[in-house]
Parts: sequence; structure tokens; C-alpha cells
Amino acid sequence: MLAYVRGRLLLAIPTVLAVSFITFFLGWLAPGDPIDVLLGQHSGPAIRARLRHEYGLDRPPLVQYADFVWKALHGDLGRSFSNNSRPVAEMIADHFPETAKLACMALAAALFVGLPAGVFSALRHNRWADRITMGAVLLSVSLPPFVLASLMMLGFSLQLGWLPAAGWNGPEYWVMPVAVLAVRPAALIARFMRASMLEVLGQDYIRTALAKGLSPLQVIRRHALKNAFLPVLTVLGSTFGYLLTGSFVVETIFNIPGIGYESVQSILRRDYPVIQGVALLVAVVFVLVNLVVDVLYCVVDPRVRYEEAR
Repeated sequence: MLAYVRGRLLLAIPTVLAVSFITFFLGWLAPGDPIDVLLGQHSGPAIRARLRHEYGLDRPPLVQYADFVWKALHGDLGRSFSNNSRPVAEMIADHFPETAKLACMALAAALFVGLPAGVFSALRHNRWADRITMGAVLLSVSLPPFVLASLMMLGFSLQLGWLPAAGWNGPEYWVMPVAVLAVRPAALIARFMRASMLEVLGQDYIRTALAKGLSPLQVIRRHALKNAFLPVLTVLGSTFGYLLTGSFVVETIFNIPGIGYESVQSILRRDYPVIQGVALLVAVVFVLVNLVVDVLYCVVDPRVRYEEAR
């Protein structure tokens, strides 16, 4: 197991480096100059040159990238151009916990809704309940988060007055952002669970368990659910990554003080150090979450451990 984890971590290094390289040079090639955002286009050349030298923007791009990677390895992600030269690592430490809390709550809600919906649909295969559930799944996958957020704000906040329209100050503020962010992952989990459950229910060991006299509920609880959940487990890593990146739109709509909202503001201000730091953070989280999912898959499925031992 340790060798497997070590190998996955070694493979993660070029992935994170590739993300940092692409993000850095996309920012460097983007039109516009962050100095113009800071000072305006009519500022004097002397102060512009001083600021460019202070932020290291007068050096060659490869030198800037190498300096960024070297400092990132030591925990220094640079300083913000537009936020009073505040350290990017400090900004991430302040805002990322809110984004992580939103993503974790949305993942829990997606599992809570998606898993039972998938099992229920598989047990009612080709019946009206199955068709209605799959219709709701298709609608949830197709509906963009910003449209759903607008509809929920219009209905639950402006018309009914049940929930606050924006903010992040208590449980009543969490309901709509978590619901908007969880709808699409819940639908995808339900679809995966349904397909996996249908495949498992057609296996010989399920028919054998029923022939031995076990009730359908016992067969589903003891034999079918665990094996049907394995394919769903493999997609949880990408699902959590979607929740992290999808939170950027949700945080902006609901004015949540997370890293997504701060990233959108940094893009508008061309604050490249913040953009690069957030992109690097998201890449690392992606890699770590998928590593945890792979390890859990080895724990849950003995066949994977057997193949690894061989």
C-alpha cells in the first residue's frame, strides 16, 4: 500500500508542475497589464518602471516562472498586486476554509440524495418511478448553476421570503448555495448508482443469495449495495473537484467570502499571483482527493489489494 501511495505521489508532481506552468504563461500572455489596473494608463513612466521592478515583472518570463516555483516550494505564493501587497498564501488561508466547507456540505448533500435515488430507480427499473427519477436527473444535469441560483433566489428569497438572498452568516444562508452546488453532482451520482446497481442485481451471486432464502432487502443491504457503490467511489474525486471549481460561480452569485469569489475578483483585476496561487491550490487538492479515493478503493475492494500483491 505504501509503495502504491508513493508511486501516485510521484506521478502527481509533473501534474502540478504542468498546471502551474500553463496557468503562469496564460496569465503572462493575457492582454492587459496589471500595472495599468493599479495606476491607470496615464501614470508616469518612472513610477510604472519602479512598480514593474518591485513586482519582478521586468524579468524574462522563464525567470519569473522559476522564481514562482522556487518560492511556492517554500510556502511563498507571492504578493497580491491589488490587495495592498498582501501575501497570497495568507489570502488563501483566510478564504479557502469557507470554500472547503461549502464543497464538503454540497458533497454530503449530493451523496444523501444521489445514492438513494439511484438505488430506488434501479429497483423500479423501467417503471414510472424510474422514468420520473431519470427525468429529474436529466433536468438537474442540464440546468446551469447560475440559472438554478437565480430561480431559487427569485422564489425562496424575493417571493416567499423564506431564505436570505445572499451572504454566509449562518445555517439559513447555507441552504441555497449548498443546494445549487449539489444538484448536478447528486444527479450524476444517482445515474452512476443506478447503472451500477442494475449490473450488480443481474449477477449470479445475487440470484444465489435469493435462492438460499434471503429476503430482497437483506440481499440488497448485505451484497448489492457495497459492490454497486465501488464504481461510484471512483468518481467522488472528480466530483469533489467539480464542487471546488463550481463554487467559484456560486460564491460570486451568493456573495460568499470564499476563495472562488476572491479568484473571480482577482481575474477582473488581473491579479496574477492570486490566480496562480489558487490554480496551484486547486490542482494539489485534486491530486490529494483522488489519491484518497484510490486508497479507499483498495480498502473497500479486496481484489485490488490482491492484484497489487501479485
